Amino acid sequence: MLQQYVKVDAPVVVLRGVRVIDGTGAAARENQTVVLDGGKIAAIGPASLKAPKGATVLDLAGHTVLPGLVGMHNHLFYTASPNLDAHGHSEPPRVIPEMPFTSPRMYLAAGVTTMRTTGSMSPYADLGVKKLIDTGKMIGPHLDVTGPYLDGAATPFFQIHPLTGPDDARRMVNYWADMGATSFKAYMHISRAELAAAIEEAHKRGIKVTGHLCSVSYPEAVAAGIDNLEHGFTANSQLDPDRKPDVCSPGATRRTLAAMQPDTPEADALIKLLVDNKVAVTSTLPVSEQGVPGHAPLDPRAMKAMTAEAREAYLYNRNLRNTAPGNRGAADSDRQLRTDMALQKKFFEAGGLLVAGPDPTGNGGVLPGFGDQRGVELLVEAGFTPLEAIRIATLNGATYLGLADRIGSLAVGKNADLVVVKGDPSKTIGDISKVEIVFKDGVGFDSRRVLDSVTGRYGQY
Repeated sequence: MLQQYVKVDAPVVVLRGVRVIDGTGAAARENQTVVLDGGKIAAIGPASLKAPKGATVLDLAGHTVLPGLVGMHNHLFYTASPNLDAHGHSEPPRVIPEMPFTSPRMYLAAGVTTMRTTGSMSPYADLGVKKLIDTGKMIGPHLDVTGPYLDGAATPFFQIHPLTGPDDARRMVNYWADMGATSFKAYMHISRAELAAAIEEAHKRGIKVTGHLCSVSYPEAVAAGIDNLEHGFTANSQLDPDRKPDVCSPGATRRTLAAMQPDTPEADALIKLLVDNKVAVTSTLPVSEQGVPGHAPLDPRAMKAMTAEAREAYLYNRNLRNTAPGNRGAADSDRQLRTDMALQKKFFEAGGLLVAGPDPTGNGGVLPGFGDQRGVELLVEAGFTPLEAIRIATLNGATYLGLADRIGSLAVGKNADLVVVKGDPSKTIGDISKVEIVFKDGVGFDSRRVLDSVTGRYGQY
């Protein structure tokens, strides 16, 4: 059944005449030959490199081969506001349905070959999806499954278990690690004591913890031993003048970002703290740009993938944001986006490990896969070179996951997880969305066929 989505499945495959972007940040190499053998990269060389006897040879002049994307803030769920209307009115509570069929396919079709779920609303389902993919019963990326959100008593989501204290945090980590979770994510209302307990237990088991924070500031999280911080520099609360310990105050993170301009001593100190403690930062620019009226393009591929109901809800919200009287707050939201971009670049240039993911959580402007590609484009808008942006979205993610010896860059002996795109993303970063074939473990999937299989279904299952 799944074979219908496979374009290339042979023991030895030769990609002839391709441009190679290896993911390390090195310059692209023109007119190369890439040999895949047994799910591994067997050779990369000039056009004159001889094809092994019996190999399947693909003539791919005009195409570029790059590593499979490593999505570091990717979800398998969708958020919905029941009975949303054109005026923005809806009924509580917000509902978080799982998208176990469409999401993995959309990620893979867009070139994501490995991803971290980065917070789960349905952890048993996510673990089940991983098992189905690993056993060849579903198609999708390799999954690093994050346990359920670790959030405090004030969590606004009824589908999240509110922690009752440090002991509860320890129990949660150990239970879900036993179930198969390979990472954890702290959320906005966790206390410092709960965060420290969760990190301590996770680290005992060799598992990393990331955080979308608010109640705990970035420096406090570093002191607790956190490994990764989500959403760039937009979720830090340390400079809020009204800040209370262990409380996520409305507007705390916006006020902090407004105060922490890239040329301030506070920014210098924070970035040094993160780099010195080897704390990674996840860029999630696709979701951040949604708050800036008129900034995010209307992606026809996303509109085609969504159900009529999900598309309608997205367009309601998009229209309300883009047509607010005087575009209320537009200048502030644009300024905040630019500040976050500049801080991410400064962190990267200081030697920090910047990784990337889209955070597709129910806004139709950020969908699985398409959002990953958009994230690379936005990194270039932030001032990174195309080759730097590709490295952030590939090798840096693999480095954080401890998988850089297997994935994240194109080198002999590494897994044959790579993407074939039409054009040259090293010069025109938008070409990263022109995916034609996605190789995962040496099997080449037809991107168009996979996407066709989810047309009109995202938001349903």
